[in-house]
Amino acid sequence: MPPAELPVLYADAAMLVLDKPAGLLSVPGRGADKQDCLSTRAQCQFPDALIVHRLDMATSGVMVLARGGVAQRALNDAFASRNVNKRYVAIVDGHLAPPPEPWGVIDLPIIVDWPHRPRRVIDQQRGKPSVTRWRVLSHNAANETTRLELEPVTGRSHQLRVHLLALGHAIAGDTLYGSPRVQAKAARLQLHAHSLELWHPVSAQPMRFVSTAPF
Repeated sequence: MPPAELPVLYADAAMLVLDKPAGLLSVPGRGADKQDCLSTRAQCQFPDALIVHRLDMATSGVMVLARGGVAQRALNDAFASRNVNKRYVAIVDGHLAPPPEPWGVIDLPIIVDWPHRPRRVIDQQRGKPSVTRWRVLSHNAANETTRLELEPVTGRSHQLRVHLLALGHAIAGDTLYGSPRVQAKAARLQLHAHSLELWHPVSAQPMRFVSTAPF
């Protein structure tokens, strides 16, 4: 994708907000074939663009980048102190009944599954605290799926994918955690970062950015 075609949702002197497509790395990986990524493409057009958070390669949606070190430190602090609200849309396998309260909570600690990296697993003794809020948006009886809105309270790698697997409802199209049947339900991972709310790193004004899920 040429720099001019970057999916820019917002840009000013302190920050960028981009709409990452599925299948694109957030940052460069190991090897010459993994150098194309969102941060590299952003820096072609905005040389001072710096990463402050990531989305999995298979996940699409809203990502914010800082412009310059001062903004990066402010945004890093905001993410570290959980002063950023992120919402995702996912389609999961099976009929997931709504929780008793408006939002359900998954509170299960996560750790790297070292023998099977990059997979993560639930580990009650050694895992890092991980919390996800979820609610049902709709059901699709024809293909036996449930559409969810998700709010990661913590920000562990693969958190939403591992937490939903633990509920018994893996995300459709998940080639890392889904069974062959679940993988066959979609051509891509059905997980999209659809909104992000934060305070501007310079003006401290509240801001909200939205990207409609492409599924």
